Amino acid sequence: MSTISKENYLKTLYTKDKIENVVVTTSQIAESLNVSNAATSEMAKKLSNQGLVNYKKYKGIELTNRGEKIALNVLRRHRLWELFLMEVLNLTWDEVHDEAELLEHQTSENLIDKIDEYLNFPEFDPHGSPIPNKKGKLPLMPKLKPLLSGEEGATYKVARVSDKNSELIKYFTKIGLTLNKKIKIIEKLTFDNSIVIELNNSSISLSEKTAQSVFLK
Repeated sequence: MSTISKENYLKTLYTKDKIENVVVTTSQIAESLNVSNAATSEMAKKLSNQGLVNYKKYKGIELTNRGEKIALNVLRRHRLWELFLMEVLNLTWDEVHDEAELLEHQTSENLIDKIDEYLNFPEFDPHGSPIPNKKGKLPLMPKLKPLLSGEEGATYKVARVSDKNSELIKYFTKIGLTLNKKIKIIEKLTFDNSIVIELNNSSISLSEKTAQSVFLK
């Protein structure tokens, strides 16, 4: 198994387990990484043999402490690169994710430490996600509320958006939905779980899938 495959697998598992709070199956990881279920199951067995995951067929998969440490290190590299590319090289927040996906696997610990220091040890990336420090510790996070869990009539600030889909980030930029922007929930439609928000004095309808990528404070 290549280092890139292992790192991507562990990072995806961490994201689903610790951030999305779901019981992770190999089929979910296969969908996220765009590989076959058979390949994902085979990777799970290899990682289990290396002591990086706990895996039992049909019962889900979870990180061991060693596996979580590696996953956090990959996330640190990824999120620091995103911030560096945006703040230093002036890439837009919809461009940095794909570039960071490549750079995170090619960066030495010495270089990423230098980038961390240059950026003055930031705690959050351009999309509002926490950046683990060198010891793998995450900064204190305010409790965030998924947009779909917001209350009708309430006003919130955008605290984090998913960075997985660059086209979606471009759409958020187009409508003016950026970090710390105030939004008001106008209506939640139960028949399709879409949601209508007020943003910049305009009413905007977001599909359930789009709204799932937005978190509020």
